[in-house]
Order: sequence, then structure tokens, then C-alpha cells
Amino acid sequence: MTFGFTPSAAASEPGASHPAEMSDSANQLARVLEPSEWAAAGIPLLRDPREVVSGLHVRHLPTPETAVVAVLDQDERLRASASFSRRATGADGWVYRNALLAQLRRVIPHDLRRRTPVRTAVLLYCREGDAKWTQEDGAWMWGLRDACTLHGLRCGAYITLTRGGWQVLGEGRGGRRPYIGSVSGQSEDSGQEEVGLHERAQPPLRRLPTNGTAQPQQNSGRAQERIHGGAAR
Repeated sequence: MTFGFTPSAAASEPGASHPAEMSDSANQLARVLEPSEWAAAGIPLLRDPREVVSGLHVRHLPTPETAVVAVLDQDERLRASASFSRRATGADGWVYRNALLAQLRRVIPHDLRRRTPVRTAVLLYCREGDAKWTQEDGAWMWGLRDACTLHGLRCGAYITLTRGGWQVLGEGRGGRRPYIGSVSGQSEDSGQEEVGLHERAQPPLRRLPTNGTAQPQQNSGRAQERIHGGAAR
């Protein structure tokens, strides 16, 4: 005699959602921060977000679906930064966290031995659409916060760059320039590569040279990555 279970009609229909798929979808939604949660998290304000955005834009010239993660010291001096393109997957904060953490580990040592974080990581994400919050933004926020915790950094601003300009989500601050496709201030030798995996004190973003944009690299089908930092002294 054989015992078994007869699948329900709904489960046997083509395209029906299975419990595992529904669970994964629920987990993805849990790895998203709403604007109110982000605002309540006490994210430190940038003194001059325009300078930060402009400096990162000049260095990385991000295109849609490109993320730029940067580490700033207490004086908002740029210590290191890296850009990479998002893979064509759904918005999942866990995936974004892992991608951001991998970039942070490449460009700057962790601060896990410190009792209190002294350096701040900010994220600039270039995407299509308007500046309004999306679920994808919420997943990036979740990923940034978690990556900072695992690397001993303070979680900083999340900034979107669209064709209409830039916007610091959760703060209401933004501007029209730079925007997707703008090339103001682009260096003539922006094809040269500047790679550094260790930190070095650098002047504020507004006084940094703009000749450190790396060449595109092919890496397992992923789009180009650019890394900026300084060699250890």
C-alpha cells in the first residue's frame, strides 16, 4: 500500500507559487528599509553633499545601475571608493549587502577593533526613474547599513543619481547637477587606473585631483569596477 499526498489544484497549476518561493519573497521584503525607518536610524548628515556627490561622479562617472560606495573620515575626506554594477536580479538587501561588503574589503581595512566607528560609508546609486523612494532603494539602504556594521563603519547617506539630478534620500536635499550623462569636470585622462587597497589621508573631496578613474575590467560577466584609494604610507 502506498501513502502520499495529493497536491492541491492551485499548487498543480502552471505558475503557481510554492511555499519556498513565497518565503523567499517575504524574506526579501524584510530586507528593505522604509524611508521612515531610515530617517529614524540617526544617519549622520553630510556637511556638503553636493561636493561629495560631485567628487564621486567625477571619479567614477556612473551609468544607470551602478553603485559607488565611498568611505569618508571625520572631516569628510575621501579615504577610498569603489564602483560596481548591479547584477540583473531582484532587489534583495542581502545580495546588495554582500556586494558592498566585498568592495569595502577590497579598498579599506575594517574598523571592527574600534569601540565606536570613526569613518563613514556613503552610497551613491545611479538609476533610471525619478528621485522618489523605491523598493530597490530600500534594499540598498538595508544592505549599506548591514555592510557598515560588518566592516566596523558608521552608516552614512544613501544618495540617488538620476537624469533629473541627485537626491539624498531621507533628508530632502538634492540638486540638478551632476546627473546621469553629465560630464562637467571630467578629467582628460580619466581612462587611467588608480587602484589602492589601503587608506591614506587625503584632502577634502573638493580639492582632490580628478585623474583617478580606472579602466573598465571584465569580471565574470559583471560590468566595470572602479576603485580609488591610496597606498599605505
